Amino acid sequence: MTQQGAVLQGYNNELVKCIEDLCMQKEELNKQIQQAEEEKNRLQHEIQVLSEQLECVCENLAQKVASRNELDKILAETEAAYMKILDSSRTLLNVLKKEVGSLKHSPDLKTN
Repeated sequence: MTQQGAVLQGYNNELVKCIEDLCMQKEELNKQIQQAEEEKNRLQHEIQVLSEQLECVCENLAQKVASRNELDKILAETEAAYMKILDSSRTLLNVLKKEVGSLKHSPDLKTN
């Protein structure tokens, strides 16, 4: 019977060792889970911060694009108006030259 008790004690020792090993594995896995959760939380926080930054940049960009479009419109209108002024100036100059030319051929302006 003593021999059976020794065998039983050996089984018990192995069983306890297996349970301890499983407990150590569980503790290690818990540490890894905790680290993974902390990393996940850190990354989620970074994503939130980056998302807010991206939103600000997008809003700023949209405002700048709208301003540029408005400036393009103003510039196009100004250039068109300036071209009309140039055209009117050229027309006025041509009319003036014609009038002056007509006056030079007029007998009243000729000096003897």
